[in-house]
Amino acid sequence: MTTIKASCPSCGEVELTSDDITLRVCSHGPLSYYSFTCPDCTEYVRKPADDHIVSLLMSGGVRAEVWDVPAEALEPKAGPDLGYDDLLDFVLQLSRDDMLAARATAPAHR
Repeated sequence: MTTIKASCPSCGEVELTSDDITLRVCSHGPLSYYSFTCPDCTEYVRKPADDHIVSLLMSGGVRAEVWDVPAEALEPKAGPDLGYDDLLDFVLQLSRDDMLAARATAPAHR
């Protein structure tokens, strides 16, 4: 079986087999990655995988799992980023006004 060398942020270089590595290739290339559990410290490690890394890992026997990123995730977003205060305001509003539950339990209009 082929030995693949990778690096763990805590332990440095480690040796893995193709079965130890998960390779996820995305339809949007920059989101592709590979991951493994370090055999020394058992830390979960996830790293980006460009085309070159994908080719190397596949040539070493790692099976690629292909996934598609939802189109909505790639749409440009306008306006400022949500902050902690925005999220807190949203959660507080949900606890005050449960309109979703009221609509779910209301009789249907005919």
